[in-house]
Amino acid sequence: MATKKIVSAGPAGPGDKGSTGKTTFTPTPEAKGKATTYRLIAAGAWIVAIGLELFAIFWLLKHTELKGFMVWLIAVLVVIAVCALAGSLLWKKANRLDPASEKNKLRFFVQNQLGAIITILAFVPLIILIFVNPNMTKNQKALAGVVGIVLAAVVGYFGVDTHPPSVEQMDQQAAVAIAYTGQDQVYWVKGGSVYHLCAEYPAGTTIAPLSRGDASNDVIQGTVAQAVAQGKERLSMYGFSECGLTEGQPQYGTVDNPEPVGTTAPVPTDTPS
Repeated sequence: MATKKIVSAGPAGPGDKGSTGKTTFTPTPEAKGKATTYRLIAAGAWIVAIGLELFAIFWLLKHTELKGFMVWLIAVLVVIAVCALAGSLLWKKANRLDPASEKNKLRFFVQNQLGAIITILAFVPLIILIFVNPNMTKNQKALAGVVGIVLAAVVGYFGVDTHPPSVEQMDQQAAVAIAYTGQDQVYWVKGGSVYHLCAEYPAGTTIAPLSRGDASNDVIQGTVAQAVAQGKERLSMYGFSECGLTEGQPQYGTVDNPEPVGTTAPVPTDTPS
């Protein structure tokens, strides 16, 4: 297999960690810009969802005699679900580019679970009012109520973030890179979802995600912050064995207190066949 070309992600930003220490994780301007855009779109989608809920509560449920009332009501529930889901997915994506700090527990919880919170606000009041509406028949209440509950459950499932990222987690990832390789430098490909501690693996290894991940045959190198900016969520689960390293035995200090002694790391250079 041909050796992949290694290209730089660009100069490190002012908040990136260098090879002589670590600072608090700061998203790159690229990541911050994307996160802001995603959050604005998510907010817009949620406003539409809440607006439709208010329309259903204050007008539609008061006009049960309307021709096609049930069709309109179910259609409104579906559109609310689509908007709430789109907002939740975009919000979660933004949180991975620009995570919250765990130091403020309330803010960390709200920021990461906002999709689920909005889903509750967009569905629960409407579902309750459907069941207590005196002008709807039992069959209408049952149908609309079940549809609303199912949609809320599905959207809520995707809105909850069970493994929310944090500034501290990103700091730890960079600390791992520094402790094992001597600097905050990791490698990734455009098509992958994780980053790696080395660009090439020892001969004979069976783990070669970088060799398979990108048709352009390029491996990108940069800091953890730059990897996050390009949508990479975490260090590869094979981050140690694939690079010929032993987890728990860092070469450049400890993971919690890395003490790099150089600017380059003696990573393997043989390309797997």
